Amino acid sequence: MVVCHCNRLTDAQITAAIAAGASRPAEVYAGCGCGAQCGCCCQTILDLLRASGGECKSN
Repeated sequence: MVVCHCNRLTDAQITAAIAAGASRPAEVYAGCGCGAQCGCCCQTILDLLRASGGECKSN
């Protein structure tokens, strides 16, 4: 499922970035080779970080 329309990121790409060690949204974007644009997907990324059991930091 597409989570970020600006960067065309899917939940699978975000989950892979989290599995590779990303613990904050900025690290997820960097792990996917992009950066935050409009920010509409940030809450979903935070939810995925929390669901992963990782350390979830905001920024």
